[in-house]
Parts: sequence; C-alpha cells; structure tokens
Amino acid sequence: MAKKNARNTRGRIVEAAWRLFYDQGYEDTTVEEIIESSQTSKGSFYHYFDGKDALLSTLSDLFDQKYQDLQAVMPPEMPTMEKLLFLNRELFRMIEDSVSIDLMARLLSTQLVTTGNRHLLDHKRIYYRLLRRIIAEGQAAGELTQSRSVNDMVKVYALCERALMYDWCLCGGDYSLAEYAARQLPVFLHDFLPEAPSENRSEETN
Repeated sequence: MAKKNARNTRGRIVEAAWRLFYDQGYEDTTVEEIIESSQTSKGSFYHYFDGKDALLSTLSDLFDQKYQDLQAVMPPEMPTMEKLLFLNRELFRMIEDSVSIDLMARLLSTQLVTTGNRHLLDHKRIYYRLLRRIIAEGQAAGELTQSRSVNDMVKVYALCERALMYDWCLCGGDYSLAEYAARQLPVFLHDFLPEAPSENRSEETN
C-alpha cells in the first residue's frame, strides 16, 4: 500500500507540473504552484525531485500513463498494425493538446546531452513492454513478419516516433503532429507486414 501511495503522490506531482507547464509556460511555473496544484507537500516534492528542472525528464512518465489508459480501451480483436497506429495517434494527439513544442524540444535536447539515464530509451518503461507484447502477439497471429525480431521492430517503431516528434519541433509545430504521423507511419512500418505469397503463373500454350 505504501508503494502504491508513493506512485500516486509522484504521479500527481508529475501530472500537475506538466499541466501548469502547458497552461502558463515552464519559466513562469514555480515549485510552489506545482505543490499546490498536486495537493501534496514541499517535503513530498523534494523527496522525489531535486527541483523544477528534474521534472523535464518525467515527460516519459506522462506518456506511459497515457499508454496504460489506452490499454484499457484498445479492443483485443483490433489487427496488430491498427493497434500500433492507434497508440501513436492517441499519444500524438495528447502531445498536441497538452505538451508545448518548447517543452518537447527541451526534453529531446536534454536526452541528447545527458550523462545520466536516457528515459526515452529505458526499455523497462510501459511503452516498450506494451510494444513488445503487441508485436509478439502480431507475429504469433501471422499479422507481422517473422523475418525481423520483436526487439528490432520495437526499436524501429520507437525510432520513427522520435523522428516524427523531432521534425515537428524543428518545424515549430506548423502542422498537425498526429495527422502527419497518420500518413507517414504506415509507410515507415510497411516492412513489418508479412510478404505476400508470390504467385507462380505459367502461361498456357495451345
């Protein structure tokens, strides 16, 4: 129970922080406002975070919470490729609605220069565990190719998502991230599909 309460407290802080970052900007948000909005305490905040800057690395927590929510509403009978596209579409919609481009750019840039853990690459995250499960099930059902390993396909999928987010930030968000990804991701993931059986046609001679 104590472990669950700890996760809830940390989660409330993270959600409140990113809501405030989006509504009023990172620079204009104070630790005190985050504590008040999350209905926690100063002691709780500094138990989990050294300061406001430490919260920049928690965007992956916000993403993983979204994936947990999506697992509950994703129909089990949905084809594997549609599941992958569904996860991407819903995550990118959330990013457009609740994460500013400035903060997304900060996250991506800090992951490039950090000497510590790169949270976006942490394969213990819910994100990677969910992708591995969906792709393994897709292979078992014959919906995805057997010529690539599960880990290879997970890596390619995650790489494509990061590339799409990076380009969106680079272009200043002058297009819809979710809509652009909906057009491009199926192209990027085409090699995930099984090869169509070749048809051997022989010409009939009279």
